[in-house]
This record gives sequence, C-alpha cells and structure tokens, in this order.
Amino acid sequence: MKRVKITFPDVLPLGVFSFPLRIADINYGGHLGNDRVLSLAHEARAQMLAQYGFSEMDCGGHSLIMAEAEIAFRAEAFYGETLEITVFAGDASAKGFSLYYRMRRSGEESVIVAEVRTGMVAFDYRERKVVPLSEIFRKKMNL
Repeated sequence: MKRVKITFPDVLPLGVFSFPLRIADINYGGHLGNDRVLSLAHEARAQMLAQYGFSEMDCGGHSLIMAEAEIAFRAEAFYGETLEITVFAGDASAKGFSLYYRMRRSGEESVIVAEVRTGMVAFDYRERKVVPLSEIFRKKMNL
C-alpha cells in the first residue's frame, strides 16, 4: 500500500489551536474517529481565519471552498486527551492555496496523531465560480 506523505512548507505557522477530545470524537474502536480528524481541521481553519479577521464566507471579498483533502494517520488519540493543531499555509496560486495541519497530543511534542492537507480555493458563492484570491487575504496569510 502506498502511504500518503504530506510535506509541510518551511514557513512560520499561522496559529496553534487546542481541542479536548469529546466522546462524540471517539469511534467504536475507542479512539479518535477518522471522520473527526477532518472536522477538527475544519474547526482549526475557522479559528485561524477568525484570528486574522476573516471567515470562510468572507476572506477579503471572496469565500473559501475546500477542493481536496489528504489525511495521514500516525497515532491513536483517546477521549479526554487534548490535541494541539498547528496550521501552516503554502503552495499559493492565483486562485488557491494549501493549508497544512499537524495534530499532536498536547504535551507530547513527539506524538503526531495525524497530518492533514486541504486544498482551498477562492470562491464566489453568488456567481458559483472560482475567483482570484484577494490581495488583502494574500498579504495577511503570507501567500
């Protein structure tokens, strides 16, 4: 089986966010569910955007839409643990970019639970089409 390998950009993180794992995040195997990993990435993205004065619906004149996602699972995480999610940006083009999420157990720097990459695209929901990233967004996100 070919494994997903996510290569993180060599840039400063946009933020670090902490999330206690709830019972709803745990699957029948007793650990963090795979579907919840993408949901946690989504929450980290929303919080990161908010700290820069944006939301997914308003990023300086455009919205964002997720065009793709990759997840590499590395270790289990369990109910009651806290995950720290570090968010990075890279691979910018005229209309999109990638966000990278490194999920670690809080207090355990060496234990990576998952790595995620989402391909984000600037989108105009009124026109239902892809549009260029706004300059204000590019500048604040260092893209």
